[in-house]
Parts: sequence; structure tokens; C-alpha cells
Amino acid sequence: MQQYYFQNNILNLKVKKSPFLVRLVMFLLSFSFFVFPIFGAIFSVVLGFGLHIGFFIGIGIFSLLGFYLLRMSLWNTYGEETISFFDDRIIYEANYGWFKDGKKETVISNPNFYAVPAGYEEDNEGVLVIALDNVQIESVVKMPILQLEELIKILTSSNLE
Repeated sequence: MQQYYFQNNILNLKVKKSPFLVRLVMFLLSFSFFVFPIFGAIFSVVLGFGLHIGFFIGIGIFSLLGFYLLRMSLWNTYGEETISFFDDRIIYEANYGWFKDGKKETVISNPNFYAVPAGYEEDNEGVLVIALDNVQIESVVKMPILQLEELIKILTSSNLE
């Protein structure tokens, strides 16, 4: 499966989906982190035990954990990075499917492209790095090294300067 798509100076890097069972468990856990603390507070009030400050602290902490887990679940399901190349700058954006991360704009002209190994050595995977002097953009999407080398050839041969 090809994980990249490059056209009109816009590079899309797609995350390889995690196994279905892993994604299902992550979505169920994130949903339960949101719902169970709220149900616990409601049942406590209905049963006459009252509402305590601890419920709000628990709801807050578990909501943050649920949001983080939801974000990881969405990334492992719909994750995609969009890198737009312009004459004097590069715009990076992460897309989680249901929402997008903030755009990061970096001033780079004549960028250098190279691959950095990532993950376990036997997986033979890496990430794309776009750099110039002390400014660099490192992709999060892991791709096979052969695909990365092919992508780097395409990027360097394209007219990005």
C-alpha cells in the first residue's frame, strides 16, 4: 500500500491503519472514559449521596484521558499529514479525520529531504524529514524505507525551489 500522494506541490502522507480489534478497544476505552464518570456522578446524586468536588476532579481527569485516547484512536484510523510546499514556506497540518491539528507554517526555501529510521530496526521503517539549516519538519507517519527513498527522489526532482 502506497502511503503517500504528491500532486500540485501538496504531499499527503497516510497512516497505515492499526488492526481492527486494537482500534475497537481504543474507541471503547475512550468512550467509557467520557461516560462512566458522568454516570457515576448522576447515580450518586440519584441515590442520595450528594455531589462532591471529587466527582468534578474525576470527570475532568478522565475526560482529558478520554480525549487523548480518542485522538490516538482517530489517528490510528484516519490519520493523515498534509504538507504544502510554496516558494518560500512550507505548511504542515495533521488531519485526525474528525478534526485537524493547528497548521504550522515554516519559512524554508530550497528544502533538503531525508529519511530517519523510526521504530524497531527489523521493521525497516522511517519518517520523512524536511530541513534547511536549523529549521526542520519531521513527519510522524512511519513508512517503509523503500517508499521513503522513492518519495525523496520524487520530491527532490520536483520543482520545489
